[in-house]
Amino acid sequence: SSEVLEAIENVIQDVLKSLAQKKAPVLTLANRSDWRNIEFKDSVGLQMTPHYTTKQIRSDCPRSAPKFALMLKMLSMIYKMVQSNTYATKRDIYYSDTLLFGSQSVVDNIISDISCMLKIPRRSLHILSTTKGFVAGNLSYTEEDGTKVNCTCGATVLTVPSNVQGIKNLISHAEFMLIVEKDATFQRLLDDDFCNKLSPCIMITGRGVPDLNTRLLVRKLWDTFQIPIFTLMDADPHGVEIMCIYKYGSVSMSFEAHHLTVPSIKWLGLLPSDLQRLNIRKDVLIPFTKQDQKKLASIQKRPYIACQPTWKKELEIMAASRLKAEIQVLTSLSSDYLSRVYLPNKLQFGGWL
Repeated sequence: SSEVLEAIENVIQDVLKSLAQKKAPVLTLANRSDWRNIEFKDSVGLQMTPHYTTKQIRSDCPRSAPKFALMLKMLSMIYKMVQSNTYATKRDIYYSDTLLFGSQSVVDNIISDISCMLKIPRRSLHILSTTKGFVAGNLSYTEEDGTKVNCTCGATVLTVPSNVQGIKNLISHAEFMLIVEKDATFQRLLDDDFCNKLSPCIMITGRGVPDLNTRLLVRKLWDTFQIPIFTLMDADPHGVEIMCIYKYGSVSMSFEAHHLTVPSIKWLGLLPSDLQRLNIRKDVLIPFTKQDQKKLASIQKRPYIACQPTWKKELEIMAASRLKAEIQVLTSLSSDYLSRVYLPNKLQFGGWL
């Protein structure tokens, strides 16, 4: 916490120095969303280059002055929370002054910018995200406040903890971890008692694009147990992109890649080649939209696809067919095909990439 306080004090000192010299204060931070500032490293994923381009938030320019003011306001809120050892969620911060912030996305963006500017992980700023991810399976842990949590696979699911950093005493006999893209598939596997039937496992879903806490939990479980991690996604560009966020990270959070990515993650399914192999009927597949084509083309150009020849091949199959499929497409073979046949066979015979 002293590191956070010192970093904020340095920013404020620079602002005061500029004012003393009768200059307009400026905040400087890395250009987070610029691909030119990103390098791909096999062992980490997407990370920020040491020599990155920066952008300035100026206090004397009508376009950036409001953002400059909001960043100072947020720094003062963070400073107080760190000093008093209290926490707030991003929603709490937005609702503390909705008129000032205008929208939740403004708050989210400013917090990420401050984290990047101070070079301090967001959770160290005492700001928690509202969690949307779920976890179930062979896992128990103690939360920061001493609450004991047992995720043993029943019909109930548990929300990913909002302070992943603070959980301890993690215990699991799981042999693997399964990241499921969608809530509906996750619930279906729970109903089929998948966690216990095959071999003990941990299941996690970020319910679409994963939030920070879900990604932190996946990373923490990997660091703790070092068990194989598989992903179960829709066979479409959106599913592939979500899997890449877990495995390689995202451009906008590349400055935090070391805490968030798990490059050893494997693609278990649904593979485009599975659709051909299982003779899935064409009428249950969905034709590509223009947006799908654009997204797939952009994924194919990313630096990490070049070092994954088997993934590259799957994306080429998808591009050639111009068809996509949701995991639910397997119910066209039989209602419990996913948990009874597809996953057991894949896990037993190494059907992952």
